[in-house]
Amino acid sequence: MTFLEQKHLALLDETQRRGQTGTGNIRLCFELLALASAIDRDCAARLAPHRLSEGKFLLLFLLQGRPDGLSPHELAERAGVTRATITGLLDGLERDGFLARHADLTDRRKLTVRLSAKGETAGRSLFQEHAEWISSLLGDLSADEQNLLSGLLRRVWQKTGAGAKENNASGDTGARI
Repeated sequence: MTFLEQKHLALLDETQRRGQTGTGNIRLCFELLALASAIDRDCAARLAPHRLSEGKFLLLFLLQGRPDGLSPHELAERAGVTRATITGLLDGLERDGFLARHADLTDRRKLTVRLSAKGETAGRSLFQEHAEWISSLLGDLSADEQNLLSGLLRRVWQKTGAGAKENNASGDTGARI
């Protein structure tokens, strides 16, 4: 039994039909993609009953325990999204009663975003539940296996555009493991 998606199976079959070398490496890459996709789907399914996406969940987490709140700009920067994306996420969270936008008392052009009581409660309970679920995904691996997997994933990541860009910025030559 395989957990590969149909599109990956089709690509593998065609790669083998054409006599391409390295199909084992291609299969491993597709397995990583299938695992990441399965985790994303499970994450979305776990958050959906609460009317949350991963982006909205992240904002709840960032705002939790911050009674003074954060500005939309700060939230966008910390979440790694654009201001346009943050506006849409905040609109949805506000509509569902998780947060409110507040005008600054000294400068009415500035906004601060704060969680409502509902948002604070949801953020606290969902974060704990989510953290336990994520931890359970790799919970059967020993500490040595987790370190090995982390190192292997990092080596592969360094061959991607993002990994190469980070290596160039830090002066890292990528010599690991």
